[in-house]
Amino acid sequence: MTDPLDTPVLDDHMHLDPDRGRGIDAVEDFHRLGGTHLMVVNKPSWHVLDGLPADEDDFRRVFETTVDVVDRATDVLDGRAWPVLGVHPGLVSHLVDDGRDPDGARDLMQAGIDVAAEYVADGRALALKSGRPHYDVTDAVWDASNDVMRSAFAHGADLDCAVQLHTEGSTDLTEVAEWAEAEGLDRTRVVKHYALGELAGPVPSVMSETDRLEVAAERDDPFLMETDFVDDPDRPGAVLGPKTVPRRVRWLLENGHDEAVRRAHVETPALVYDVDTEATLDRA
Repeated sequence: MTDPLDTPVLDDHMHLDPDRGRGIDAVEDFHRLGGTHLMVVNKPSWHVLDGLPADEDDFRRVFETTVDVVDRATDVLDGRAWPVLGVHPGLVSHLVDDGRDPDGARDLMQAGIDVAAEYVADGRALALKSGRPHYDVTDAVWDASNDVMRSAFAHGADLDCAVQLHTEGSTDLTEVAEWAEAEGLDRTRVVKHYALGELAGPVPSVMSETDRLEVAAERDDPFLMETDFVDDPDRPGAVLGPKTVPRRVRWLLENGHDEAVRRAHVETPALVYDVDTEATLDRA
């Protein structure tokens, strides 16, 4: 194992597939390089099921897979892992292509968010995941997707939990943050997954590429770091690997960004998720 870093190291957005992908082997790689904490997001439902979800029970099957692998990941880590559960916004297109109208797709996706909220309420998950397509869609599909996202914000407000978003690329999502606040959820509880180094509105979860991290490190704003590791054997080079965040933390420290590292791995997790990455770290 590489010498541990003198800081917690959190990957804010990783997928784990214990059945088709590397699963716990990926967690071992993260751990060996100095990684300590993970936010594990359930894979899109159509990657877990044998087809598209049809009801709430199908979403439960998807979520149970993530909760189970998170328990196993926590056994590996010096810190711990947490589940982030919800509905991938791309599901709307799959459902519409399969014959549902946008309103029907919205209703099913909101039912999935309802189920994810049950896991948060029971303490089995830490946060919710929602968003809207990052590609062109019809106005009806766009409106339906925004409705799903607003429902996630409403649950987040009721549960006082964070909501991770998968959205289009942007440096300004102020309107989305305002929607969250209109539902009663503070914008510091809203996280933009796959973010650039700066973002107006939600808290950016910055893809751990050096150019993006340089921008985030030079600012005083809260930010998180992620890989979006997809754990898909059919896409072995997709996005970033599980070793990336600890490697980038070392790079940041070597370049004098100690304050930025603390902001990303201690202060911002506390702000967004109300978790203490130092108190949950045990290297004994």
